[in-house]
Amino acid sequence: MNTTVRETDSRQTEQFIAPAASVIENGDGYLLQVEMPGVNKEGLEISTEGNELTVTGRRSLPTIAGTILHRESPRENFCRAFELDPSIDVNEINARIEQGLLTVTLPKAEHVKPRRITVS
Repeated sequence: MNTTVRETDSRQTEQFIAPAASVIENGDGYLLQVEMPGVNKEGLEISTEGNELTVTGRRSLPTIAGTILHRESPRENFCRAFELDPSIDVNEINARIEQGLLTVTLPKAEHVKPRRITVS
């Protein structure tokens, strides 16, 4: 797993890991699916700048009373950037998160979709 370190405004460092992702192309655009266990809607930040889409997810993990003897799931939050294809209409991007799976719909712009021309 890739780890990213980001410095916040208050000069604290925050560590992130890159979540697993899949990209699926359909006729109207693309679906980006990102695995973010422990992240809910309130902990999610999605932004675009230029041709880059950045997804940041902060976990809301419960406080554990006691001593952890073994842990396999990382405690770090998630962050990953994706390069956007120029055919994507960034004004129409939408997202939803359900059971730790973020699905981002990346529709193609109308001018790049195939269109049928009628003959008169």
